[in-house]
Amino acid sequence: MSFPDPADYIDIHTHHGVLLPGRDVFSVISLMAHEEALPVPLPGIAYTTGIHPWYLSDSSYGDQIAGVAEAAAEGSVIAIGEAGFDRIKGPDPAFQRKAFEDQVRIAGEHDLPVVIHCVRAWDELLGAHKRLRPSRPWLVHGFRGNRDLAAQLLSKGMYLSFWFAFIIRPEAGKLIRSLPRERIFLETDGSGADIRDIYEKVSADLAVTVPGLKNIIYGNYMDLFAKV
Repeated sequence: MSFPDPADYIDIHTHHGVLLPGRDVFSVISLMAHEEALPVPLPGIAYTTGIHPWYLSDSSYGDQIAGVAEAAAEGSVIAIGEAGFDRIKGPDPAFQRKAFEDQVRIAGEHDLPVVIHCVRAWDELLGAHKRLRPSRPWLVHGFRGNRDLAAQLLSKGMYLSFWFAFIIRPEAGKLIRSLPRERIFLETDGSGADIRDIYEKVSADLAVTVPGLKNIIYGNYMDLFAKV
């Protein structure tokens, strides 16, 4: 398994696998089962693997979930996901629930966290957490909610990674200052954003240096992903 260096910028969730040499960026690449991409061990890269709710399909579900189970055994895969619930775009809620529970089961079998995609289905997510009682924390990616929602998720032991376009807004500073630093991550998702710019903004919001923010997020990474 590849691990970040404390001096790295950690991009905890990205769909872009092409890195420029010497960027000092450690990227966690999200592999989606419908793309049939395989994790390739490389320096500076780790992977998550899962079935995004947008791409759930009755006809291909068997192959998709089998692919997730196979990839989960690879040493470069650090989490299952992104998986979850979407009330705007996605199939029947019952199908989403089954797919999510199957992926949480696989995560448990491999002692892995789960990376969450959730859109307007927070009650479903919180209900699943109560019902499934996962042994490892979940990481909610692309978070752009309010302080009350953040508090609910944090109370369940979850981590939050902020949606890139939300966290660079001026008003996001108040939210991130109100949250425990030991539960935060930053990401570029599928955008062309530069994770270094996001670190600059958040370090200013938190009144810490960029190296200080790197140390915070590195510690969070090791707490969540490094197995004891």
